[in-house]
Amino acid sequence: MMMNHPHAGAAGTWRLGDLTVNRLGLGAMRLTGSAPFHAGVPRDRSQAIAVLRRAVELGVDHIDTAAFYFSRLRSANELINSALSPYPDDLVIATKVGPSRDSSGAWAEPARPDELRGHVEENLRQLGRDHLDLVNLRLMSRSSANLAEHFGALAELRDAGLVRHLGLSAARPEHLAEARRIAPVVCVQNRWGVDAAADDGMVRACAADGTAFVPFYAVAGEGGEAGHGGAQDARLREVARAHGASVAQIRLAWTLHQGDHVLAIPGTGDPAHVAENVAAGAIRLSEEELRSLDALRRSAP
Repeated sequence: MMMNHPHAGAAGTWRLGDLTVNRLGLGAMRLTGSAPFHAGVPRDRSQAIAVLRRAVELGVDHIDTAAFYFSRLRSANELINSALSPYPDDLVIATKVGPSRDSSGAWAEPARPDELRGHVEENLRQLGRDHLDLVNLRLMSRSSANLAEHFGALAELRDAGLVRHLGLSAARPEHLAEARRIAPVVCVQNRWGVDAAADDGMVRACAADGTAFVPFYAVAGEGGEAGHGGAQDARLREVARAHGASVAQIRLAWTLHQGDHVLAIPGTGDPAHVAENVAAGAIRLSEEELRSLDALRRSAP
């Protein structure tokens, strides 16, 4: 543990549109089971609820979720609703639309533009909200085909008051530029981390006008949904030892050092890990340590 009383505010704040959040948030995908979706063992309900409540106690005010985050017994949105409703006034819940799964858990075809309202309404029902703070359009291919239609449909829902702010997920800089011509974009969620595939162009594009960059798998790295596993580069282990920290904490600290506009949304189903993740926001890496970790990133596949 890096501090006696970790608080998410130690990492600083950033704005999602007109909403100010602590840069260290929580991803909800791991709430539903020991592995995402139908893999693994469904999470104990009381433990998942304890994770959410502990996160809020520690100052987490930004939770990332989706209606398609569910296992055989658990729904992330339903858990969030049960644990935190009535919601704190300063809590920002971000969700994403585009992908969907049927009741068996199988992935369905990505949503057409005219189906996105249904996706938004499903999140509203599950979360017990009359509007969504932030909706990210998850692009299902790196092509920009039909982006305008999909993002335009969400912009209409924003104009109707069902959605407050919009973002993009799995996007490229040209997607961001195209979406901005339709409606404001407050954040981009892309896979990125110290040893994950770099997306520096998008990080710079977001920094240019203060758009939040919210990487996913910052802890898991190339392990993705399977997690980071046991093997860790010696440079990560060395920095972790120097700070009396875990490798996961150093991965998060590196992420937060990449720019004030870079947020982190580590996911977990363990209340103890919530405190460890939050404590990572207080770790200050030296320039030498950052150079060492940057070299690891350049050597990553």
